[in-house]
Amino acid sequence: MKHGKIVQSRFKPAWWLPGANLQTLWPYFFRRKTQVDLARERLELPDGDFVDLCLTANAGAPVVAVFHGLEGCVDSHYVRPLLAAIEKRGWHGVFMHFRGCSGEYNRLERSYHSGDTGDIGFLVEHLRNLYPGTPIAAVGYSLGGNALLKYLGEADRGGQVHAAAAVSVPYSLAEGAKQLKTGFSRVYQRRLLGLLKRKITGKFSARNCPFDLDEVSQLNDFFRFDDRITAPLHGFAGVMDYYNRSSSLPFLKSITVPSLLLHARDDPFMTEHVIPEDDELSEYVRLELAETGGHIGFVSGRVPGYASYWLERRIIEFFDGYL
Repeated sequence: MKHGKIVQSRFKPAWWLPGANLQTLWPYFFRRKTQVDLARERLELPDGDFVDLCLTANAGAPVVAVFHGLEGCVDSHYVRPLLAAIEKRGWHGVFMHFRGCSGEYNRLERSYHSGDTGDIGFLVEHLRNLYPGTPIAAVGYSLGGNALLKYLGEADRGGQVHAAAAVSVPYSLAEGAKQLKTGFSRVYQRRLLGLLKRKITGKFSARNCPFDLDEVSQLNDFFRFDDRITAPLHGFAGVMDYYNRSSSLPFLKSITVPSLLLHARDDPFMTEHVIPEDDELSEYVRLELAETGGHIGFVSGRVPGYASYWLERRIIEFFDGYL
């Protein structure tokens, strides 16, 4: 089915969580942990590194691969609820930790980044070989959504992936980095950079370091961190080379897989300038825009304190047409 349009989201925000930041922070702090039994598996990569997977039941059923955001993991507030919804629907959920995000440092100097599509592609091929003929869908959140959309737009993925969904994607990485230096958004930047700097310092404290480790603590915005750490670790000439080559926006026009994009205009991790225009989307892409919803928030509910989480319902509903 071809979409090719931008539409108003049907999401109805909880009246008692007005604004972007309450929508963003409520599920992070207050969402109850969803119980779902997960098997764990290590996937060895062609370059000698590894990624760790978490698998739901229903192996052999249609597969939904799930990719997290920056410094996320299986315990991120949006992951287990989606895996539980996938399992309940009768599908097989496969969650992939990006390199170094499963609680164990990865083996190589390199890590993961917003435009890193190689490991996504390797996982998809692994799943196609493991379950030949089985439909595969994929979901990405934030950084994982950016990488997933770039992967889909790099080549014709028709037949490899049957449907995709991406939530709260920073389509233009430079614009996102700029926004995170302003206002309350600096709180999110401080939190994420703190996680990244602790990981980098811990990882390279007992091995040869390709940069000045003493400088890491002074990198207090994403432009500087990505220029000094992310870009050189992954073969980019500098921060703008990394942002320009890794942003998903230029790839959206080339996507040939039915794809649902869920985004809020008030996302505090970016500005409205990152939101694609209709002519920047392929005919297979449907962008559903909400006026509010924050970053991976989208919390509804009429009674204060009793939240209802819309994202999983919408994603499952969309995939129903393809799986």
